[in-house]
Amino acid sequence: MPGSAAEVRTLHTHLFGPDDPNAPHVLAVHGLTGHGRRWGRLADEHLPGVRVVAPDLLGHGHSPWEPPWRIDDNADALSAVLDRHVPASARPVVLLAHSFGSAVCLELALRRPDDIAGLVLLDPAQGLDAEFAGTIAEAAMAHWGSTDADDAKAAKRMEGWHSVSPDILDAEVEQHLIPTPDGRVSWRVSAPAAAVAWSEMTGRYRLPPRGVPTHVVIADRVDPPFVRPAFLAACAAERADSVTVHHADTEHMVPFLAPELCAALVKDLL
Repeated sequence: MPGSAAEVRTLHTHLFGPDDPNAPHVLAVHGLTGHGRRWGRLADEHLPGVRVVAPDLLGHGHSPWEPPWRIDDNADALSAVLDRHVPASARPVVLLAHSFGSAVCLELALRRPDDIAGLVLLDPAQGLDAEFAGTIAEAAMAHWGSTDADDAKAAKRMEGWHSVSPDILDAEVEQHLIPTPDGRVSWRVSAPAAAVAWSEMTGRYRLPPRGVPTHVVIADRVDPPFVRPAFLAACAAERADSVTVHHADTEHMVPFLAPELCAALVKDLL
């Protein structure tokens, strides 16, 4: 259930594009272990004239790290970002989301369908098999942190970043890697929050609100896929008039690997 107003925390939010209430607005939400600044390149290079509002989710980046970190809690906080950074003249707004961020945006859209012009969901991760998610979470917790920046980059290359350009990965290190008290380094993410996110991505999936146009992008090189057959079947059966499925011949980091496609789908909804 949505939390009370007193419980809603303020997300650190990155802003790209014109500070103009009449400009088209996009609310962009990163995936697990990410941060809002990742959307800067897409905004600057592919969405000129668009105001991109990109928060750090709870437990990520410069947003609060204290629990709870559920999808519902993130949706509470994301709703407050919409109210704070998207003027009434710019609503309804397009939601652009990657991976775990898609589950958060779907929850927000279900709560506030009249404020949502459409969704672009990039390799959305939800409704995952519990055993699979548990295995990934255990491995992540067991290997949290790295010896140094080179070690951290090598690990990223094994996690869906293999084809991401070196300059993007270098920027990720500069913006998102921090030292830890034990002399190692870690991404600016709460490990417990990441573990909770894997749990939140299991079991139940959310469908977009009826009548809200939605683009779903599947990263075809992800195996096993994060976009589950049950979700796609439900979209075909219950949202055939509003959900369009696209395929990208990429690994999981679709915003970096298929920016032209991402931008085209956003523009289709603006």
